[in-house]
Amino acid sequence: QVQLVESGGGLVQPGGSLRLSCAASGFTLDYYAIGWFRQAPGKEREGVSCISARDGTSDYLDSVKGRFTISRDNAKNTVYLQMNSLKPEDTAVYYCVAPCTVVAGTGRLVTSEFGSWGQGTQVTVSS
Repeated sequence: QVQLVESGGGLVQPGGSLRLSCAASGFTLDYYAIGWFRQAPGKEREGVSCISARDGTSDYLDSVKGRFTISRDNAKNTVYLQMNSLKPEDTAVYYCVAPCTVVAGTGRLVTSEFGSWGQGTQVTVSS
């Protein structure tokens, strides 16, 4: 059974940092591009970052470039999202998703309609 489990969310002050983890079971992450998506209250889900399976190439939502870093540890079957310089507008439920890809010409991060989603982890940025 394919399962993705996120952890690491919480409450942090503006300017702070969090590291999210996504542990996979039931399949090997090595063969898939893995992404992080988020959904804020009253807003649509949006792709935040995606890391390729082959060479670790990563893509980011424009608003998080330079602040967030995605990485993977295939030996641990885990993907991470390091979030620095957090802003109140980063407040959302963050989901780990497999697979992910970038829509050519737009830079928009998407997943397959058959993609697997974790249960989500809440990130709240507030003073």
